[in-house]
Amino acid sequence: MMQPPVEELLERAGSKFSLVTLAARRARQINTYYNQLGDALGTVVPPQVTSTARKPLSIAFEEIDADKIEGVGGATGKPIPESMLPVSDEEAELADGEDAPVDGSDPTG
Repeated sequence: MMQPPVEELLERAGSKFSLVTLAARRARQINTYYNQLGDALGTVVPPQVTSTARKPLSIAFEEIDADKIEGVGGATGKPIPESMLPVSDEEAELADGEDAPVDGSDPTG
């Protein structure tokens, strides 16, 4: 039987896709951390839980279960802040003040 149980992990992640994505990303980070240990680069966050597991994916699941990591944005079921949402081209032009002239004249010619 898998520890921690998948059902508990699903409650924390919100969906199967979010759980798989979050765990896979974190497992890659943990794997990179272990591969860089001798290089003393210190660019990747080490495992956040004390674990007897040797596989990065198992460690990532334990971190999710311990609420040490959570997904960015919708991965945990929390709404994404409006300031983080992508902006359409029209909204960007309006924000920059590059909209069409008010008098209706052609700006190119």
